[in-house]
This record gives sequence, structure tokens and C-alpha cells, in this order.
Amino acid sequence: MDFEALHSANFKMLDDTVTDWTSMLTKLKELEKDAREGLRGKALKANWSGYNATVSREFIGKTSGEFADAHTQATSIRDIMTDTRDELKTQQRLLKEAVERGRGKHLTVTAKGDAFTVEENPDSKSSTGQKDVNELRNELQGILDKATEIDSTAATSLKALVDLTDLGFSDAVYKDRDSAAAAVKEAEELAALAKKDPEDLTVKEFDRLNAGLQKYSGDQIFAEHFAEKLTAKGTLEFWAGINDPAKNRDLFPERREQFDDLQKNLSLTLATATQADTPDMSKWKYEMTDLGSQPVHKNSTTQGFQVMSNLMRWGNFEDRFLNDYGTELMKTEKAASSNGRHTPTLWMHMGMDPNLNRTGTDSGSDPMIGFLKALSNSPDAATDFFNSDFVTKDEDHDFKTKDKDGKEVKDELSNFDYLFEERDWPPEMDSELEDSIEGRNNLALALEAATTGHPAGELPTVDTPPHNAEQTKLMEGLVQSISEDNTRLTDRGYMSDSIGQIASEYLPDINRATTDTNPSDDATPTEKEARARIEKLFPVAGSEAVMDHRDVSRFLLTIGQDPEGYAAVEVSQKAYMANLMDHHLNPDLPADQRYSENKQLLVGEIAHASGEVSGTLNVGRQEAVAGPADEADKKYEQSVAQWKNGVSGGIGTGIGVGVSFIASPVVGAAVGGGASTVSGMILEELFQDAEGKAKDEAGGKMGEDWENGLDSNIKYTQTAAAEAAKAHHLPDSGDIAEWARTGARDGYQHGGDFSGRVAPELTTDI
Repeated sequence: MDFEALHSANFKMLDDTVTDWTSMLTKLKELEKDAREGLRGKALKANWSGYNATVSREFIGKTSGEFADAHTQATSIRDIMTDTRDELKTQQRLLKEAVERGRGKHLTVTAKGDAFTVEENPDSKSSTGQKDVNELRNELQGILDKATEIDSTAATSLKALVDLTDLGFSDAVYKDRDSAAAAVKEAEELAALAKKDPEDLTVKEFDRLNAGLQKYSGDQIFAEHFAEKLTAKGTLEFWAGINDPAKNRDLFPERREQFDDLQKNLSLTLATATQADTPDMSKWKYEMTDLGSQPVHKNSTTQGFQVMSNLMRWGNFEDRFLNDYGTELMKTEKAASSNGRHTPTLWMHMGMDPNLNRTGTDSGSDPMIGFLKALSNSPDAATDFFNSDFVTKDEDHDFKTKDKDGKEVKDELSNFDYLFEERDWPPEMDSELEDSIEGRNNLALALEAATTGHPAGELPTVDTPPHNAEQTKLMEGLVQSISEDNTRLTDRGYMSDSIGQIASEYLPDINRATTDTNPSDDATPTEKEARARIEKLFPVAGSEAVMDHRDVSRFLLTIGQDPEGYAAVEVSQKAYMANLMDHHLNPDLPADQRYSENKQLLVGEIAHASGEVSGTLNVGRQEAVAGPADEADKKYEQSVAQWKNGVSGGIGTGIGVGVSFIASPVVGAAVGGGASTVSGMILEELFQDAEGKAKDEAGGKMGEDWENGLDSNIKYTQTAAAEAAKAHHLPDSGDIAEWARTGARDGYQHGGDFSGRVAPELTTDI
């Protein structure tokens, strides 16, 4: 910025711009409120079904979110411009004050084009004239340099903020120019450190890099600039190089215990960066995918996928990048395994290979492990990935034959089929030299995200869309696969918490399956009428996972053999059952949503289905604790009790319709302060009972445990029905409770009998 531009600057246009943006914020705030409370609020309460449930509802949610992002981005722009204007006004004031002080010392400042001169007046008799000239010139230049920095960094920051999204608005928050400018500057300086030869990176520089990434990993401008300056190739070379002890003879012994922190911070930073739509990040993502199947450098045996997948274990990476990356990764996997015929030896860890994963769970040589962890945080990408083909029926492979017209023909194999059933996983060891479980555990987490629509390890919220056709297709395949071979889960119990969580979010579909009604298009008119009634009894807002009763029973029996899987389904089923009672006993329920006017039939059917689920789970539990049962049985009660930390009494499991029908207030005494709903009261009782039993000596006789489970199931179902009746002021709450008791008993016993018939090899006579 030149002297005259700053000295004579008129800030009226900038003042007007700030005023206009402030007015815009007021309007955007009103629109955001209308979208949040009106558009989104009505959408959440609406009774969605079919296409609207899976597409329109989600679209409305995203659209209302865009109004919030628009307000956020506009606020950041206004604040940066306000701060810039104020700082430039300050520099103008300082410039004019300096000029006036110069006049007092008989110095004249003259603008000459882009420059300026400072001269002593001819009549001045000062003995320090030249000194004063130099000091004033330096002061004025410093003010101009500061103004130039303010102006240029403001322009850079505003452009970077706007460029973060190609379409829509960014939710990045910057309160002033300084914070945005600092993010850009820090990104450039830290990228320069990461680009250094690992041999030259000092401990002090490592600490600065690690601390900076930790501080700025969620900053969108920083993350985009850091990744762009480092480049895709530079990212791979940095992480591969820093983990090579031969290249880090000073740094490696001093800081290797902190490499896991750097891995996490770098992963979070890159995840944030991939969300940016700038041309530079588009180039970065393309190059990273392209470099995946190539050696990191000329003499390296380490491939790009092996490095990058370890920098994907944290954070939410952009879906399109994950889809492209996953496609190329599977192409390389196919080539390395002859279309899945043998172990992909390309990913096997050899003695001299660097440990690219610093968490201690595995060496990091198998890129599938880190990639699956990335998918667990990105549900939409996970769904697309698992439903994609691994091999088609026209490719050369040895998998899945079908009998067609008396001939054996090849069938396609999806990524889910391959990874869950067929892949020969490369051997991996953890830091304790034990066989690593991380690969298949991350597979379960990724499947949890893919089937539920939310990141693994989280519970669904009101904003979680109903299941779509792609998600339910995966659920159907998962249930069928575990039913076909239960060892796919029982041999890997650590996967059961995720599989149990999945099942807990498909309880409407599971309960429908237990009714043995015909969902197919070729059903008879009578069968179609029966099915239509069941669909009202167990409403599903989105797409339905259509499953065979036999498969569901074997699936639940298998889940029941793990304490965490058992707890996830058992607790959720109790909440689901209570919500169903509440929903269907509501006299204000529209007629077209009613299963039956016959309350005895209604309550009995709900209780029977819920009882069957609990009975089947308990068969699995008994199989797991057969023999010396004390410690094993305690684990089950402890797992149920621990679910209290994740499930509040007011949430429970939804029933597939609008939230306006869920969880009416309980009338009468409630158990515990959190029991403000029917489902909440049931869960409070369940948790209290589990906490008490976990402290007692567990029973060692399977028959006694089975009877205890039956009694508990009847108790909770009966209570739920009675309290729902009271909540809706129904006069026949006593009869309703009795109908629930009978249905719960029959359903529980049926669950045990049916699972024994369809899975005789998995059950022991009680």
C-alpha cells in the first residue's frame, strides 16, 4: 500500500459494506430461525414414509442447515471486514500523527507516485536533522508495511473462506482478520517443516508441528492451506520418512512415544482439508488416490495406500474422496490377491518395514484397516463402498456359485461379501505381539456406520434419517451371512458390540420378520391384508429390511452370546416395546395407523413379538454362560447396566413414525428422576435390576437363568403396557397388563422353542 492511498483513504464505502453485511446478518438470522424451528421442526414431527422418509426429510434437514451455515459464513465475513477496516483506520491515524510530528521538527513528507520522501525544511537549524529524517521515514514505512499486511491478509483470508465450498456455505468461524491470517501463516510455516528431510527435522520442530496441528486441525482455512502446501506426495513422504528409524536417528528415540499424537493430529487436519472444495484440494485428492498404488519413493517397498490409510483413522473425510480412494484401493487389492483367491501379500508386514500405525493396535501395513476406520466416521461413503462390486459375475474368480438350469454359474461379490466372508486377512500383530483384532473390529465399525446412517459409536438422533434401500440391503446381507455361519461373529466377539448396535436400530424390521407374514409381491390377497396390518403394528418410516424369520432368530441367538451385543439389543428392545405400547394405546392415533381396535389383540401381539426377541437373545446368553457361569453371567448384567451411560430414559429406540407419537408422559409413580416417559421408566427398572444382579452371585444353572429371564420379560412388558394405559387414561389398564403378561410369556417361550428348531447345532437343551 502506497503513502497517498492510505493517507487519503476514504473509508465510507467500507463502512457502508460493513453496515450492509450487518443488516444481512439480521435477515439471515431470521431465515435460519424459520428454517430451524419451522422447516426442520415440522419435518422432524411429520409422519414420513417411503421416498419422502429417506430423501425429502434428509433434504429438508440439509437445506435448513445451509441457512445456519450461510449465517455463520456471513458473520465471519462481516467480522473480518470490520476488523480490517478498524485496523486500516488505525494505521491511517498513526500515519497522519507521524506526519504532524515531523512538521514540528521541520520535516516535510511528500508523496511521489507509489513512494514518498522525507526532507528537512531549508530553514531548519536542527543539528540532528538527518537523524530525524531517517527515523520518520522508517516509522512511516513501518506503518505502510503494516497496512499492506492487513490489506493483503484480509484479501487472502476472505478468498480462502469463500473458496472453502464450491456450492453452499462454509461453517468456518473467524472472529477477526488476525485469526484467519494467523491460520494461513501457520499453515504455510508448518507445511514447510513437514516438507523438510526427516533427517533434518529437530525435536523442537517436531514439537511445534505436533502442537500446531493439534491446535488448528479443525480450522478449515488452515487445514486446506497446510495440505495444499505440503502436497499429496509430500504428505506420503513425510509420514513414511518420519517412521523410518534410519532417517530419524535423533528424533525417533526422543519422540517416538508421541508419534501416535502426531498421527491423530495429522489425520484430523487432512480430514478437515478434504471437506474444502478448492481447486487445490481437488488436485490433492486426485493425486493422493493416484499415488496409492505407487511406491512412496523410488527404492521403497511401501505403497501410498499403506501410508495414507494410517492418516485416515480419525476425522470425517469427504465422501467423494473416500469413494474414489476405496475404488482404487480395491483395484489394487484384487490385483494383489488374484481377485480374492489368496492373501494380498502386498500388504503383509515384513521385518524391516516401518510401523506406519503408531497406536499399537497393528503395524499399519494393511491399508484396509485404516480405510475401514475412516469409513466408520463417514456413513454415506461406507454404505456406497460396501454395496459396490468387488468382482462381477463376468470376472475370473472362484466365489459364489448359483445353480441355474442345472448349471453352476458365478455370481457377483460385493465389497461387503468379500470383506465379511471371504477375505484372507494378512496376519497382523499388536504392540504386545498378540494377533491383532483391529482389522475386523474396524470392519464392524464401518458396517455400523453403513447400515445405521450415523458414525459408529454414536446413537441415532432426531436428525438421523430413516434407513434407505442401500442401508437395508446391507442389513439383509449381514443377517443372512451370520445366520449362514455364526462363527463369523462368535469367533470374533469383539465385533458384537457394533453388530448389536446395528440390530438395535432395526428392531421394527426384526419384529416384522418374527410374524411370518408374507412381504412379497406374489402374496395372496389374504396374505397381503395380514401383512398390511403388521406394517401398521410395527411402522417403518424409510426402507424396510426384509428378513427371513429363521435368519433373524439365528442372528439374534448369535448376538446373544456376547454381553455387549446382548445388552445393545435387549435394552433397545425393552425401550422399543414400551414406545410401541405408548404409540398404539394413544386414543388420538389416526385411524389409518391403527393395527386393531381390539386392545387385547394389539397388546398381545406387541408383547409376543418383544418376548420372542428377548427369549431368543436369552438362548444365546445361556449358551455363552453354560458351565461355570458366575463371571460370565455377571458380565451380561454389567453390560446392561453400563448402557445407562449411553441411553437416557427419554430417548429409547424410535418406532418408525414421527416423534410426536413417541414417549407420552408417565402418569403415576416413576422409578428414578430420569423416568419421564413410559420407555424411560422401563429402562430405569431394567438398569436398576441389572446393577443389582451384577453385584450378586450369578446363577450357575441354565434352567434357573431361563426362568429368571422369563419372569423379567413379563415384568417389564406388563409394566410398560399398564403405564402406557394410565398415561392415556384408559379405564382397562388392569386387563391391558394381563394381556401383556400372557403375550410376553408366550412370545418368550416361543423364542426359545423356535431358535431350538432353526438352530439345533447352536443350542443346548435347557
